[in-house]
Amino acid sequence: MTASSSSPATSTTRFRHKTTVGLLAALLGCVGAHWWYLGRRHAWMVSVLGVALMIASAFAEIWYENPAFFLLFIPIVDGFIEAIVLCLMSDARFDGFYNKGLVRERPSGWGAVLIAIFTLLIGTVALMFGIAMIVMYVWTALGWLEGFDLNSD
Repeated sequence: MTASSSSPATSTTRFRHKTTVGLLAALLGCVGAHWWYLGRRHAWMVSVLGVALMIASAFAEIWYENPAFFLLFIPIVDGFIEAIVLCLMSDARFDGFYNKGLVRERPSGWGAVLIAIFTLLIGTVALMFGIAMIVMYVWTALGWLEGFDLNSD
């Protein structure tokens, strides 16, 4: 295996910033925006999957009870995890993967760390929401909530 085939980055001249990739992964990770920014192969597959799941969820009568909505949580959570990992990766390691041959002008600083913290908070809330929705859906389908009025005032 050659060095160029084992590296996730392709040879380019533009410098990739951890802060930018962290924001893209946190906010648009479900459609693979950070994959496009990093120049990863098969980024189009992540984008197609995310958009297809969003469209399938939108056309459902009750969008949050659609299985496509639950499947959409996989790329969403993946985007959150990748944002945290990429933002907290050391500058040297990040540059070794995505900025080969380019010189970093200044360290990443607190921007990447703050994005990682923000992503951890929002990602935890989204994951707990997803788990709660799945539990409520399964318990309702199994009849375990019969007799309980979940919509009481």
